[in-house]
Amino acid sequence: MVFSSFVFLFRFLPAVLVVYYCLPECARHFWLLLSSVLFYAWGEPNYVILLVLSIAVNYFFGILIGYYKNQNRRKAAGIVMITAVSANVLMLCVFKYSLMVLELFETICSVQIDFAGIILPAGISFYTFQSVSYLADVWRGDVKPQKSMVSFGMYIAMFPQLIAGPVVRYKFIEAQIEKKQKNQRNDLQRVIRNLSYGIGRFIVGLSKKVILANNVGIYWQQISGTETGELSGIMAWFGIMAFAFQIYFDFSGYSDMALGLAAMFGFRLEENFNYPYISKSITEFWRRWHISIGTWFREYVYIPLGGNRTGRVRHIFNILLVWMLTGLWHGASFNFLLWGLYFGVIILLEKYVILKALEYLPGMIRYVYSMVLILFGWVIFEADSIGEAGKYFKALLGGNGWGIHSDTVIYMLYTGLFFMILLIIGATPLPALIWKKMEKKLSGGRRGIVLCSLIKNMGYMVLMLVSTAYLVEQSYNPFLYFRF
Repeated sequence: MVFSSFVFLFRFLPAVLVVYYCLPECARHFWLLLSSVLFYAWGEPNYVILLVLSIAVNYFFGILIGYYKNQNRRKAAGIVMITAVSANVLMLCVFKYSLMVLELFETICSVQIDFAGIILPAGISFYTFQSVSYLADVWRGDVKPQKSMVSFGMYIAMFPQLIAGPVVRYKFIEAQIEKKQKNQRNDLQRVIRNLSYGIGRFIVGLSKKVILANNVGIYWQQISGTETGELSGIMAWFGIMAFAFQIYFDFSGYSDMALGLAAMFGFRLEENFNYPYISKSITEFWRRWHISIGTWFREYVYIPLGGNRTGRVRHIFNILLVWMLTGLWHGASFNFLLWGLYFGVIILLEKYVILKALEYLPGMIRYVYSMVLILFGWVIFEADSIGEAGKYFKALLGGNGWGIHSDTVIYMLYTGLFFMILLIIGATPLPALIWKKMEKKLSGGRRGIVLCSLIKNMGYMVLMLVSTAYLVEQSYNPFLYFRF
């Protein structure tokens, strides 16, 4: 994390919350903005000015677009819009993709270039995309320009989702911001409800990260550290499944924490995950995985390009372009580009060739089909190079043998198989369904409601204690999506 885990959990967050709720509603946006800038500056002191500059420039761009729209000067508004989006994209490209371009230039021209001065600022992909969505919504007339620079800055820099999302569209949160600007009174029941929900959601997310993601990541770290030529088939499959669960519980855990933190301050953000590993097609998987970024690309790239309202050739081009950009958004490397195109091609095949045929197959076969393709995708995503991905695929397909009688494989399965089963169950709606049924049975009458509340709160306390114990043991707990 940007702060150390303990400083954030037991000093920064409580202090920010106490001051936030002691202030009148009209001053809270300023306090949340100030706290968010401090949060960012703690980890990115060299780039905090870039965040502040982005907020200021995009605020004035939004005001200018709104002014020209009100004057019915649509052409002028369009010019400002193109200029604003270009400035944001240029900033993102300079910091995120210049290394990729320089490395390609170095390879082609056989020269050496010093890359040391270029470091990716944390969260730049997320806050840039939020700025672009705001400008696009103002230009379309979906929202009015935010007149308060403080409120706009708070929307862009709100620390619960600043570093790794979810990408929050302004039109989704506009009403909440405006309501808070106008509301001058504290509703104690509302505050308690928000804090209760937010703390619970945050604890669940923290538990996903430190109890599940970090521990299953150990298996992936061990297996990915093995020479690819020495990987048996079983080790390769176990390893990529471990990575699949690591990235899911890591990123969905962060999203839960972000939603929980936002709720503590009275904001409700859109869900970012919806049990993606129960999908029975790749199309369905991408409706459930990283929902905010998928929605962003659909609304601000795919639909403006014409979506599926164009001819087939143009539609295929639109899909491939969007998925190429989706891949590159995740990282400035050719394996991410290939990863995006991989899923783009599969989605096109499903749409035009196999999706209807899939519907006639048993659910289990469709599920296996999806999971195999998803796991293959994670191989491309995590590989250091396309060559390394090819070697890993060879191991998955048994090219190095299966190693069924290997002591290493037997030990790995013995120590990790039960944990893997728990992860599989945890990635499905089953635990939530079991709790809902139990809650329904117990919640008859006042005693039942109290008992349910007691069980839930005890569960949160246990999870928090266990998570804290892991935080003591693990000195560094970075989230995987901090890299992107």
